[in-house]
Amino acid sequence: MEAWKFLWLSLTLYLVLNVAIAAGPPTCPADVASDCAPDSGEWKGEFFPGIPKIKYEGPKTKNHLAFKWYNADEEILGKKMKDWMRFSVAFWHTFRGTGGDPFGAATKMWPWEDGTNSVAMAKRRMRANFEFLDKLGVEFWCFHDRDIAPDGKTIEESNANLDEVVALAKELQGSKIHPLWGTAQLFVHPRYMHGAATSPELSVYAYAAAQVKKAIEVTHYLGGENYVFWGGREGYQSLLNTDMERELNHLARFMEGAVAYKKKIGFNGTFLIEPKPQEPTKHQYDWDAATAANFLRKYGLIDEFKLNIECNHATLSGHSCHHELETARINGLLGNIDANTGDPQTGWDTDQFLMDIQEATLVMLSVIKNGGLAPGGFNFDAKLRRESTDVEDLFIAHIAGMDTLARGLRNAAKLLEDGSLEELVRKRYSSFDSELGAQIEVMSFLSKLMVYVLFSIFGACRL
Repeated sequence: MEAWKFLWLSLTLYLVLNVAIAAGPPTCPADVASDCAPDSGEWKGEFFPGIPKIKYEGPKTKNHLAFKWYNADEEILGKKMKDWMRFSVAFWHTFRGTGGDPFGAATKMWPWEDGTNSVAMAKRRMRANFEFLDKLGVEFWCFHDRDIAPDGKTIEESNANLDEVVALAKELQGSKIHPLWGTAQLFVHPRYMHGAATSPELSVYAYAAAQVKKAIEVTHYLGGENYVFWGGREGYQSLLNTDMERELNHLARFMEGAVAYKKKIGFNGTFLIEPKPQEPTKHQYDWDAATAANFLRKYGLIDEFKLNIECNHATLSGHSCHHELETARINGLLGNIDANTGDPQTGWDTDQFLMDIQEATLVMLSVIKNGGLAPGGFNFDAKLRRESTDVEDLFIAHIAGMDTLARGLRNAAKLLEDGSLEELVRKRYSSFDSELGAQIEVMSFLSKLMVYVLFSIFGACRL
């Protein structure tokens, strides 16, 4: 009997060993405590073990790690869904988000984090980023310079840190993936407490210019298609100690310098301004799309920039996202969309993933009328909630956000193909389809002025 037990145990071990050998070496989890972590500190294992590549399975699937509505290669109105969307993962929220808020400390510590902000740690995050992009099936990413590489004691040290991490990013990108856009983080460091391009301190203004110069170079090197300016602290807390006209003039000179440098180095990407009304400042100079457009026109920059519209910023300025998109579109300025939303019961920029199908439908109506967003796209400037601490949640959130916008695209296409909504709008303005109405719509400014005067005289005579 004992011999049979020994034989059975030996046979079992033999089968187990053969299965293990056939399966190849075990996958190392991206955990700093793992025994298979390399001594170099540059992790090369799998960051998201157990997460498959996300596929389209259709509306009836119960698989939470599959797309229900986003089918990348499916054609809608003559264009593939992936080309309508041009989805991008935001590095800062996805890999630097901690779950902290004004009332509490961080709640997230991803398995690959070692608690430092070293260059080695930055490289590990970059590897996680590209594994995430690959499994999610997304070809674009976006970043702030100080998100992807640590700040140094001097601008030279900061640039050296950035160069080292960017070299790895270039290697990992290959030929298929590249940034939708890059930008400089000009709002976290204490030096920017009074702003960057609008700071009253010349040395801060100059440092910000040097930082933007480097960020544009890096974006260009990585093949980025756009570059964003978000003036988080370009504004004021009180007008009593602010020369607003001077600050706006300084801001314009800053933008002019960036445009000149972009052309000098041959960067053909689009410059984007991202409007926001306030937070962290009391008043931000690019309050909304109309304000940003007026700034660009006043300073002769209207042909050099487009707008990056964020839905949560739209609601903070008292508008709907649809309003801001249409304002940008009819001014020829719609360049990119920060795909997120806020909570109507919360008065700050909560950066939630957009899940409202009605809002997504209106967003996509503007995108279709704009002919798409390229070379811009949709970047998920959205973060997991404080209570969400599982790595898998990063995928679930992005899948849901992508599916919501994909469903919005399908709905918008049906509305336009049906034609009822467009016909309703056409009929509302049908009186202007008359001969007189058509003349008014094509009149020069002088002709319009003469008509106004005549109508004023005519009205006065009748009275």
